[in-house]
Amino acid sequence: MKKLVFLLLLSLSGMAVEAQTRGVRIGYIDMEYILQNVPDYTEAKNQLELKAQKWKQEIETKQNEIDAFKESLANERVLLTKELIEEKEEEIKFLETELIDYQQKRFGPNGDLIVQKAVLIKPIQDQVFTAVQDLAEAKKFDFILDKSSDLTVLFAAKRHDISDQVIRSLTRASKREQMSKKQLKALEEKERIEDYKDDNNPALEERKKILEERKSRRDSIAEARKALAAQKKKDFEDRRAKMKEEREAKKNGTVSDKDVKEDDKTTDGDASTDKKSEENTETEESKPTAAEVKQKAEQERQQKLEERKKQIEERKQKILADREAAKKAREEKQNENKEKQNENKEKQNENNN
Repeated sequence: MKKLVFLLLLSLSGMAVEAQTRGVRIGYIDMEYILQNVPDYTEAKNQLELKAQKWKQEIETKQNEIDAFKESLANERVLLTKELIEEKEEEIKFLETELIDYQQKRFGPNGDLIVQKAVLIKPIQDQVFTAVQDLAEAKKFDFILDKSSDLTVLFAAKRHDISDQVIRSLTRASKREQMSKKQLKALEEKERIEDYKDDNNPALEERKKILEERKSRRDSIAEARKALAAQKKKDFEDRRAKMKEEREAKKNGTVSDKDVKEDDKTTDGDASTDKKSEENTETEESKPTAAEVKQKAEQERQQKLEERKKQIEERKQKILADREAAKKAREEKQNENKEKQNENKEKQNENNN
């Protein structure tokens, strides 16, 4: 017994080490997406929707009959006796109860729609589960989740979605039943190519290739810049050393004045060139960066928004003032009319007296 337990523990530890070595493979499916792309389910769903539409029309017809009874009773209530009114009300109540029962029978929690939908989806779900299990065993998945279920998935990368592979598997199974041996062989070859593409993920390989090319391009540009900077530094050091040698030679009197003048001109020319290059560099550095330009544009935009808000507020205040003035004018006119009416009444009273 102890030996058996030891062997069991040893095998489990070996499986755990193997899983850690190769890594955990996780995939997911979208059941709603799969069902929408299965022809059998789509056809059956359309038939069920036609039934549901027919049931809704029947419910609407019964509701219209009840409404007509109620309207008729409301119109004839004055002419009917108390017993007839109670009888008609009982009849309306019975029809309403019958309508509620019919609604529950068709669309209730245990109604015909839910039951037939479950009957419709069950065999297709079984096919999907079988295809998922076969796919998991063939491609060595450790977990396969359903994204459309109650399980909360905050994020899932598209490359882990195997819904299209499941749909392909279901489509292949339905096609195989109607094919000859030759056609089956061609289909298997096509499936093998598709599976190879899925496993190798050419899009990912292409992306890696592009990234590597970009990296090598950046590295080559950086190397060229470094080489150019080193060359400039070397030229500057050479010119500096040459100028130093010429000055030393001039002090010792070993160089003619003409050569000195020419060397001075050359040196001055080089110095002016260096100065111009430095000035150009400073000018380029003084140019605003993209971030500064963006910040300036944002400030201008904010300023325009503030001005627009101010204009809208002023317009609003003006509209309110105009409304208030119009209101006062109406009130004054109403008061004048009332005063005139009072004066007319007083005159009439005086004339009557």
